[in-house]
Amino acid sequence: MSGEVAVLGAGMHPWGKWGRSFVEYGTVAARAALADAGVDWRDVDSIVGADTVRGGYPGYVAGATFAKALGWQGARVASVYAACASGAQAINTARAQILSGLADVILVVGADAAPKGFFKPAGGERADDPDWLRFRVLGATNPAYFGLYARRRMAVHGDTLEDFALVKVKNAALGALNPNARYRKEVTAEEVAASAVVADPLRLLDICATSDGAAALVLSSMEFARRHGATDPVRVRAVSTVTPTYPRTVLDLPDVATDSAAVVEPSEETYRASIARAAYEEAGVGPEDISVAEVYDLSTSLELQWYEDLGLCGEGEGAKLLREGATSPGGRTPVNTSGGLASFGEAVPAQAIAQVCELTWQLRGTAGARQVEGARVGISANQGLFGHGSSVIAVR
Repeated sequence: MSGEVAVLGAGMHPWGKWGRSFVEYGTVAARAALADAGVDWRDVDSIVGADTVRGGYPGYVAGATFAKALGWQGARVASVYAACASGAQAINTARAQILSGLADVILVVGADAAPKGFFKPAGGERADDPDWLRFRVLGATNPAYFGLYARRRMAVHGDTLEDFALVKVKNAALGALNPNARYRKEVTAEEVAASAVVADPLRLLDICATSDGAAALVLSSMEFARRHGATDPVRVRAVSTVTPTYPRTVLDLPDVATDSAAVVEPSEETYRASIARAAYEEAGVGPEDISVAEVYDLSTSLELQWYEDLGLCGEGEGAKLLREGATSPGGRTPVNTSGGLASFGEAVPAQAIAQVCELTWQLRGTAGARQVEGARVGISANQGLFGHGSSVIAVR
């Protein structure tokens, strides 16, 4: 297909709390991806950095920051910020450059050095930002939001604390097999239940940590890949970055202009489901074609929601799918074979790139003990602040 680009290389810096600069992490991941691709940095036409708002000014110009760290060599540069979807937006920016003919081979890098504890708003007062309002007016940090969402699933679909715990058990077992994961230890459902309550009903082991880490990809045109000797590379076939379809929900403050033309009827489809649908439509595949999925498990209950939004099961059937083993290794559609955020924690600009790294290794058949047999089509999905979401479909 003409819209495909090749994934020539994938690399990561292990997640953890290392206490060093995000630039160091990103440089390690970039060099690993270049080595994996067999491409010299001097031959890269363009570099796209996923920004971190917590890294000072260098974090706001991540593309140039990584280009400087690797050595100025004249490549095009771009920097992208889209909260948790930054990495996927960076992939999409690189893909657009390749498909337009501006570049043949591009390095995409995301890295973060996250503070300890809950993320707080960055960038000053933002009264027109519903997420800022959630933090500042309601005091609802991310775990509070996760807890409310879990309560809703319990009330509407009958999910239980035991269902949530099984998500952690599954992902921790996979993370224990991943050398890049921060947490490499299996846990039991009893250990999840015994961990401290953070935002009822969710326990400490139901939610993800904040982490340092990095991920990088080398993307190229299919023509460059063939010239480079990659006759059957993993390909990115679709990247979805759609925004929600909602009526205006921001408080009508005097200094906030309201464009009546932008007010729309709400969609019957959830925002997360619309992200996945757009990716499926572009790629020409459906949920039944998916071999492996990497989803944004900020909390255990949110992973169950992604099962439904990706169309792996019907509404309210996520917990049933999990209990049947369909999303576990050996199941119909293994989910979060990397170990997910449960095992990694959040390194915000890197995580959507890390998801595609895992899909790449799975589709190549090089994921080791985590390998999904015969994987041919993979999907990633995440949702970020302020209408930023993404889904990437990779094939082989």
